[in-house]
Amino acid sequence: MFDTPITQDGNVISGPLRAPKQMLEEQSYDGSGAGSIHDDSMAEKLGFKAGPIEGPTHFSLFDPLLVKIWGKDWFEKGCFSSHFKNMVVEGEETKAFVELPSDENQTHLRCWAEKADGTQVLEASATLGGGKTLLEERLENLRPLDHFIILEDMHVGMKGAVDEMATMGPDQHMGKLYPFSLKQKLAAITENSPAYSDDAASPWGRAIIPTEMMSVLAEYTVHDAKFPIKRPAIGLFADLEVRYINGPLFVGEEYLIRREIVAMSGSKRTESYWTRSQIFDKTGTTQIAETLLNHAVMKNSYPDYEKELAAKVG
Repeated sequence: MFDTPITQDGNVISGPLRAPKQMLEEQSYDGSGAGSIHDDSMAEKLGFKAGPIEGPTHFSLFDPLLVKIWGKDWFEKGCFSSHFKNMVVEGEETKAFVELPSDENQTHLRCWAEKADGTQVLEASATLGGGKTLLEERLENLRPLDHFIILEDMHVGMKGAVDEMATMGPDQHMGKLYPFSLKQKLAAITENSPAYSDDAASPWGRAIIPTEMMSVLAEYTVHDAKFPIKRPAIGLFADLEVRYINGPLFVGEEYLIRREIVAMSGSKRTESYWTRSQIFDKTGTTQIAETLLNHAVMKNSYPDYEKELAAKVG
């Protein structure tokens, strides 16, 4: 499926250094047109040196490595569970590493990505068909937040307002959150495969959606969930898990998405809500995949944060 060169050092395999492309400069995070953290000027206002490349972009680095280990099963029942540690800006190079299984029955692998200078970009687990993931472990040890301001009207167990319908066609513009098409992404993707665009080249007889684009499909209709987030507010992906259950996901196929808030947490700079988005076939009866996403909203992106916090605490 891939022609990516893979090297082995002891029990670790890795791909080559790649330079991922920034494709979210025109993203509108909250649908208002106010921009996002991926825009350089907004990133600088929020205290970052430049607009980062979206975290899931790095997932493509791992697909050739995991297909080498598990074959096409990876796209049918694999799960990549990632905590993002350091931002990457366009021009920087990144490289993926996976620890090889000790035997054919091992279905939980340690993964990570680094910049050329050794700075760790993300840590992750790759699992096949089950087993505790990195983010499941992180959920057990979340830092509580005494006071929510931007997310004060949200709670664990809150579900999306409606069942959402989403499709990803090859030339379909994926909206304000993802202002590009699959075809445009494939022109820039770090690890391409004929299976992403050619039905005849796919082991499943139909073109499949790349792993890094699963979150794009899952978030395409997220505003229909009508989660009560105060605006304006800018956020970023702090953690993301993508799981195939009856995969793969097919280009041009219609899917039904159901969402639920499964955890809430925070840090010195952020308020976070964790959303599980279940992707079903269009009838809503067979689950195909799901994502677990930590939306970390920047406190300093909400103009009235300090005033409302003082009123609540005082």
